[in-house]
Amino acid sequence: MQRYDYLKTIAGDAGDALAVAAGWAAREWQALRPGDGNFRPRTLGLASSIALGIALVLPHRKVIAIDGDGAFLMNLCGLPTIAWQNPPNLIHFLFDNQCYEASGATETATVSGTDAVALAKGAGYKHACWVKSPEKFRQEFLQAWKRNELSFIAAKVEQGQPKLPPIRVDEVENKYRFIRHIEETEKKSILGPSDHRKT
Repeated sequence: MQRYDYLKTIAGDAGDALAVAAGWAAREWQALRPGDGNFRPRTLGLASSIALGIALVLPHRKVIAIDGDGAFLMNLCGLPTIAWQNPPNLIHFLFDNQCYEASGATETATVSGTDAVALAKGAGYKHACWVKSPEKFRQEFLQAWKRNELSFIAAKVEQGQPKLPPIRVDEVENKYRFIRHIEETEKKSILGPSDHRKT
């Protein structure tokens, strides 16, 4: 099973959650759940930290971070901070295909047995688990959504993805669309007027 097979089981359950994903996962999530509530950072590894910040400032809103093992391993120092802040509205996914797939499939340390769930638990995540099927993944997601406590759900997946349409906006446009989406749905101003007037 590929990451896409897992993500498609929950796309209809994600409500108005804001999602942060990099790499190929961003393309998959955008195909499954298109909209401006999906943020695609350019920097690999920071999805979970950006999701943490969003979760902290919007505690009433669900936030989903979608990591691959390469991105996850690049930001291990973010795990204790996420666990320390413990945002109840953050659900953190990890899809482990044992490689940096988007940049040529170089192996990651998980190929030698590094256990991401053990790392998350060691950092302080109270709810962290492996799942072995898309059905179990959806079940854990729904439980995490209802439980409303910081949760980490991980799955071993095969490399690859189905043929998907490209994302038509670059990262800069995506950033502004995402911010405007939050402004509109939260009824609050984030960006000031571009001509520097006081609001």
